[in-house]
Amino acid sequence: MRIQEKTQLMSAAEIDRTLVRLAHEIVEKVGTDNPALLGIRRRGVPLAQRLGARIGEIEKRPTDVGILDITLYRDDLSLVAEQPVVRSTEIVFALDGRTIILVDDVLYTGRTIRAALDAIFDLGRPKKVQLCVLIDRGWRELPIEASYVGRFVQTAANEIIEVRLNETDQEERVVLVEKVPD
Repeated sequence: MRIQEKTQLMSAAEIDRTLVRLAHEIVEKVGTDNPALLGIRRRGVPLAQRLGARIGEIEKRPTDVGILDITLYRDDLSLVAEQPVVRSTEIVFALDGRTIILVDDVLYTGRTIRAALDAIFDLGRPKKVQLCVLIDRGWRELPIEASYVGRFVQTAANEIIEVRLNETDQEERVVLVEKVPD
């Protein structure tokens, strides 16, 4: 099985415009609640940092942004790797009583978000948790929906959405790829 690029879904400029829109939506819905953002490792982290900067510009005050590693909370840990790499969770603010915006790149089955919720509630008791994703591709296995969505993209079972960000991939775009037999 090999992966073949099918089409580009978003350019760097489109990603940036989408993040600006999402930041405004978050400010509008959360209001003066002073939300904190938690980016899910890997690509949720730079997205959360970018959103935090945008929200800070809009609100004229810094926005707390943390990093959440969910490796040990995954229900498919044995399928991910023989020796999964656990990275640190970096949250320097209290979660208790806060509105937390969980940030990830793609919402698919919902299992990553379930693991993230477990991790969050091991760390504190937020007032509420909302989800922000750049792409929602459907195919949910759990009853999880995002509060803020950059773009909805219907996919086939053999398709994968790859979010490529400068911070992690040295390029900036979102592409649709498909698994094709060799």
